[in-house]
Amino acid sequence: MKTCRITGWGTYLPDDTVTFATRSGTATRYRVADDVSQLDMLVAAADRAIRRADLGPDDVDCVIAACAAGVQPIPCTAALVMERVAPGARAAAFDVNSTCTSFITALDIASRYLADGVYEHVLIVSGDVGSRFLDPAERESWELFSDAAAAVVVSRAGATPADRPDVDARPDVDVLPDVDVRPGVLASLQQTWPAHAHDTELRGGLSRFPAQDYADGDPADYRFDMHGRRALMGMLRVLPGFFERFFTAAGIGVEDLDLVVPHQASGALGIAMRRVGIPDGAYVDAVAEYGNMVSASVPYTLATCLDDGRVRRGDTVLLCGTAAGLTANALALRL
Repeated sequence: MKTCRITGWGTYLPDDTVTFATRSGTATRYRVADDVSQLDMLVAAADRAIRRADLGPDDVDCVIAACAAGVQPIPCTAALVMERVAPGARAAAFDVNSTCTSFITALDIASRYLADGVYEHVLIVSGDVGSRFLDPAERESWELFSDAAAAVVVSRAGATPADRPDVDARPDVDVLPDVDVRPGVLASLQQTWPAHAHDTELRGGLSRFPAQDYADGDPADYRFDMHGRRALMGMLRVLPGFFERFFTAAGIGVEDLDLVVPHQASGALGIAMRRVGIPDGAYVDAVAEYGNMVSASVPYTLATCLDDGRVRRGDTVLLCGTAAGLTANALALRL
C-alpha cells in the first residue's frame, strides 16, 4: 500500500450546453466559451483544490498535468498551470498522458512520490477542450464529448490538518470525517494493447503532421478520429482478463469496494461494467448528464461523489477506465 490522502479537490464546468436526442431520451454536453482556454479551466479547478486542501500555493511540491491534449507542445502544461497558480513555489512540474485515463496514471505516480517521502503535496490537474478538436460531421464523437476540468491535491498521510470546505463547497455537505484507517493506493494496474492504437486518434499537430503543414495537408488529420464500434469491441475483449489480473494481484474483490468510479466513456458503460462483473448500482454512470469529459472524466466524477457524500473517508473506491492506445487502467484507493 502507498499511503497518501486526497486533501483537496476542485472542478470547472462550462456554462454553455448543447442537448442531443438519444434513443433513451436526451444527453447534455458542455462546451467551453470562445474566450475561455483550456489553461483557464485547469487553473480554476487547481485554485479550488488548493484552497480546499487548506494550503497556500507555495505549499505545493509538485504539479502534474494529466491531460489527453496539452495546452501547447512545449513547455509542459504543468509548467503553464504552475505559472498562474503557484509561480513562487519551489516545485517540480511535468505532464503524463494516458489520454482518457491520465488522471489515474498521475495519481499512481503521485502516490509513489508521497510514499517515498519525496513530496508532501502533489497537485494533479486534468481537463480537455475536446470540442475544439471534434469534427461536427462525425456525429458519434460530436455528441459524446464535453469540456471540463478537475484537480486534486494529494498529500502525504498526516501532512495536513483535516479537510476544510472552501467557498465553493456546498454548505450542507459535511467535511470527510476522520476514521482510523490508513488512506492510500491499495493496488494499481495499467496495460496497453497497441493493436488498437489507431481506433481513436488525433494525428496532426506534432512531429508526424506538424502544424505548419496544415495548409497543404488533410484537415482530417487535425481532428479527432474515432472508430467507435471497433474501439468498443476491442475494449470488451480485453477488459475481463485485465480486471481478473487486477483483482488477483490486489487481493480484493468487487465486494470490497464501496464504489466504482469509471471513465464515462460512452453509452456502452453499463455493458463494459457487466462484462467485468460489476453490478448495476455499484458504479457511477453519468454519461447522459455529462458525457465523456476525456481526462477530466474520472477526477470530475470522483469530486462530485466527494461533494455529495456518496463516498467518505475510509471508503474504498475503484478508479478505472479505458483510453486510446488501447489502454486499460485500474486503481483501488482508500479515501
